Amino acid sequence: MSFQRRVVEWLRACFPTSSVNDQQERMHRFLEESLELAQAAGCSKREALELVDYVFAREVGNRRQEVGGVMVTLAGLCHAMQIDLDEAAEAELDRNWRRIELIRAKQANRRPNSALPQ
Repeated sequence: MSFQRRVVEWLRACFPTSSVNDQQERMHRFLEESLELAQAAGCSKREALELVDYVFAREVGNRRQEVGGVMVTLAGLCHAMQIDLDEAAEAELDRNWRRIELIRAKQANRRPNSALPQ
């Protein structure tokens, strides 16, 4: 079974269907995680905000192509950081299966329609 399919199984075990299928919520979670990775890799807040301004000043891209871009650049970043992308992804999914109750509690403390905690 593909990694994406196994992640969806975990999402369905952890969250209500409305959360699993909510594009805005999934997008906010992705953005939060990508910012945390950038921060851990040494990106400053100033650099991140400059990139936000740069991206939002451009035309909106094609979702499928942008997904491809995310995957290609993530693989390249993992190579530069000497991290095995597949191993890191599998380890995090395994860790998430063991933390379902903690993740649900964290989710319950988020503001409605927001990625931010209350």
